[in-house]
Formats: sequence, C-alpha cells, structure tokens
Amino acid sequence: MRKLLAVLFLTLVVFSCKKSDNSNPETLPNAYSDQAVGKSANDVLSAATYTTMNIQIQYMPGYAPDTATISKFTTYLNNLCNKPGGINITQQQIAANGDTLTVDKVAVVEKQNRTAYTGGNIIAIYILITDGYDTSTTTLGFAYRNTSICLFGKDIYDHSGGVGEVTRVALETSILEHEFGHIMGLVNLGTQMQTPHQDTAHGNHCSNPNCLMYYAIDTHEALPVLANHIPELDANCLNDLLYNGGK
Repeated sequence: MRKLLAVLFLTLVVFSCKKSDNSNPETLPNAYSDQAVGKSANDVLSAATYTTMNIQIQYMPGYAPDTATISKFTTYLNNLCNKPGGINITQQQIAANGDTLTVDKVAVVEKQNRTAYTGGNIIAIYILITDGYDTSTTTLGFAYRNTSICLFGKDIYDHSGGVGEVTRVALETSILEHEFGHIMGLVNLGTQMQTPHQDTAHGNHCSNPNCLMYYAIDTHEALPVLANHIPELDANCLNDLLYNGGK
C-alpha cells in the first residue's frame, strides 16, 4: 500500500510543478499532511472544516523571505481563503543544507523540522526555503504534498535583484503564490474547472500566459518576462476557487 501511495503522490508532483523526479518521500507523523497535492483544496479555501490557517515558514541561513513578500502573500491568502479565525504566518531559521535537493531530500528536511500540523479547526501549511538548487537546475519551487511547498532560495537570490534582473520580491512572491495555487487545487488538481483552461501539455497549469498559474512562472523561463510584475490569477482560476469554497 505504501508503494502505491508513493507512486500516486509522485505522479501528482510531476503534474504540478516538479518536472521529473523518481523518489520515495519520507512519510510524516501526521496522516492528514501526507497526502497528494491539491487533495486539501476545499479545506484550504473554505471554512467548512477549518476556520483558521497556520503557515509555518522555515528557511535556511541567509534566505529568510523578504518582509514585502510576506505582506503580499498574506494579502493574497486573505483575498482567496475563507478563514474567519485568521491566517497566521510564523518564520524560523533551520540548519543549512548546502546541496542540490530532490523531492526525496526536501521531504526528509520537512520531516526533521516541521512542527505545525493540521488538527481541530486549524489547517497547517508548511513552506521550506532552501539554500540550494533543485536538481533540474530550472525549477525555482514546487508543491509536493497537500500542505507542503518548497522554494529554492539560493536559486531565487542568484537570479534576482541585480542590474537588469527582476526584483527579489517580485520573483519570490510570484513563485510562492504560484505554488500555493497548486495547494488550492489549481489547475484541475483538486479544484474542478468551471470553464476549460488547463494547459494539458504542461500538467496542472493555466493556458493563459498572463495568469499566475501559467506553467513557466516557477521556472527560469519566467525571468525575462516578469519585469518586476507579479502575475495575478486570471478570471478562470478565480472562478474555480470561488466554486470550491474560496472567496
């Protein structure tokens, strides 16, 4: 059974943002948090079961998210998720890794460090920001469980903030919001489409190149076109979220 769950889990990882991986992620001590990407979309969006959302951000030394990123991300969440009990974000530095990371390795880091889990009326999300690169060398972040996201902090830093480059805040925020879009079940990943707009050639992404959920947003392909602009969800994506319990 564990092998079957691992295969299903990895299939969804490939179709969200990770381009390829052949790993067997570590299981978590909390069964709810050990499900496939998009599985908890309605729980994240609606207040039917969970009225509060706690987001635990853990970052490796030198890669704490910018305060402006957190501010923009908080607004993004409050605009989309029905959480009358509030959305709370905590941050904590963890030990350095200093290596390229597969989904397998990210899952190990999460298991070793994550302390926020879903229970009662609180749904918990885990976000890891690393000091290394993804092994694909082009992926800047991915969602890999129903409540888990990884951002490659060093890669983001190395490709932003310089002369002629996108600002760090624009790149960091775009990737973070894109990956959370997958946690909310976009596109067709736990949140049903109301109008067809999935780019099936690129998995669970939006066919609109101007939408936050366009496939290239979380890769190096987005760097020349972001131009300090943080893309927004288009009307189709917003409508999908609304019909799955969102605002």
